[in-house]
Amino acid sequence: MLDLRAIQSLLARHGTRLGAPVRPLEIGGRRFDFNVRRALMGVINLSTDSWYTESVCATPEQAIARGHLLAAQGADFVDIGAESSLPQAARVDAQTQRERLLPVVRALSAAGVPVSVESYHPEVLEAAAQAGARIFNLTGSRHEAETLAIARRFDAAVVLCYVQGETVRQVERFTFHDDMASELEAHFRQRLGRADAAGVSRCIVDPGLGFYYENLQDSALRINHQLQTLLNTFRLHALGYPTLNILPHAPEIFGAAARRAAEPMFAVLALLGGTHIVRTHELEVVAKVRDTLAVYQG
Repeated sequence: MLDLRAIQSLLARHGTRLGAPVRPLEIGGRRFDFNVRRALMGVINLSTDSWYTESVCATPEQAIARGHLLAAQGADFVDIGAESSLPQAARVDAQTQRERLLPVVRALSAAGVPVSVESYHPEVLEAAAQAGARIFNLTGSRHEAETLAIARRFDAAVVLCYVQGETVRQVERFTFHDDMASELEAHFRQRLGRADAAGVSRCIVDPGLGFYYENLQDSALRINHQLQTLLNTFRLHALGYPTLNILPHAPEIFGAAARRAAEPMFAVLALLGGTHIVRTHELEVVAKVRDTLAVYQG
């Protein structure tokens, strides 16, 4: 059961990690000091296969309008993807991803909205950087070296996602470890070392809670994993880099109002656990999470 005794036990074992500072990031001419202020990332899905229906935009005009609304509601970053990570979703080749993404990236970047692009194709990320994107959301490790080289050329930040597979579309069964936070720390230490060697200093670590593994369809198992990850995120601060977590939606618990009900609750746990950037899909939830952030930060 999650209560103050459980949190007390967690702190008794790992409390020395509390308060470890992480490096600020300058993105698109703006400085983000996550030690002082947490941040919010909104989402635009350019794939109609996504089941986050409100975040799906079928045309560039819809996506651009949504990006402006997200920023107006308080999103610090807007993350845009052109391929759903759902197992049954159609694969979208790099050329089609570019065609979908670039008009939206150009328009929002020109308007001063910090844009992140989610892809595991280096050519898509490079084209997005040329269009103004300043964050690469790297959902895999297959093309990590090429992506880091591009990030260095464009001085872009890179979100390194924990994915048990070369790409988010190649995951199968999730392998649990006795201490997942230690596994995450070891994973990210290696990848951050490679980023540093490649000359990339702007990195964000993402424990990868939003991906679809075969054995995480059991709601009790999945939600327990998500809760434990959110509460243990402060342990990753020892890496010295900011952390990002998607907010779970838990439809089995909250029913039809899943995301609107679940994500604000999970936002509280994410913030208490040390997440620096919370990522949410729906516009109405952005405003609620923004208000949650305001209460948390005083």
